[in-house]
Amino acid sequence: MVIDKLRELSEKKPMEGQDKYYSRIRNEGLMWNHKRVSRVYRLMGLNKKKRTRRRIPARIKTPLVSPTRPNETWSMDFMHDRLINGRKFRVLNVIDDFNREVLRIEPYFSITSKRVITILERLILEKGKPAAIRADNGPEFIAAVLCDWCRERNITLRFIQPGRPMQNGFIERFNRSYRQDVLDANLFSNLAEVKMWSDEFEQDYNEHRPHESLGNLSPLQYKQKHQQS
Repeated sequence: MVIDKLRELSEKKPMEGQDKYYSRIRNEGLMWNHKRVSRVYRLMGLNKKKRTRRRIPARIKTPLVSPTRPNETWSMDFMHDRLINGRKFRVLNVIDDFNREVLRIEPYFSITSKRVITILERLILEKGKPAAIRADNGPEFIAAVLCDWCRERNITLRFIQPGRPMQNGFIERFNRSYRQDVLDANLFSNLAEVKMWSDEFEQDYNEHRPHESLGNLSPLQYKQKHQQS
């Protein structure tokens, strides 16, 4: 019985370990001796650390359709680069798919799921709440804390299929422009310089850069035209 119970727990909760398993067993009303459970746990080899990988749920391919209004779908993605001293940094980019407007370019040395949420909360205060957000299967995006946050706010979190970046094509096109004009065009001594060049690029991109897909209007010109029609 002890073997069966420990095997069941190890399959369902592989990262919890002996103490958590024993507490679960006691909470189920099974008054087994702790030493007995510990001995069986070791005999089964459960005390040896195992490298486990979270299985990514199957993703459904969805067509990349241009939204018909602002805040219908946002896209977000990470980019990577280095400072002159070799230190790595990451950049979180968020755009509105409707008019390709850059909502945020945020460089950090480390960006956790909680920081992603903080950035999104600020954006919602500024821009309003999106109906959906599209992202890849990066660990910051598939983390339970972000999924729960979206669910609580009735925001659909759409994941692209692994290895299919063009399913997030709007932000992939933006990333290419940002890479060419900012990351590859400059040498950075610190994050403040990355932020300065990124802010300058964002302003020009939103206010002046023409987009063929928007009738050669800039994102903000296109948005203004839509609001007037």
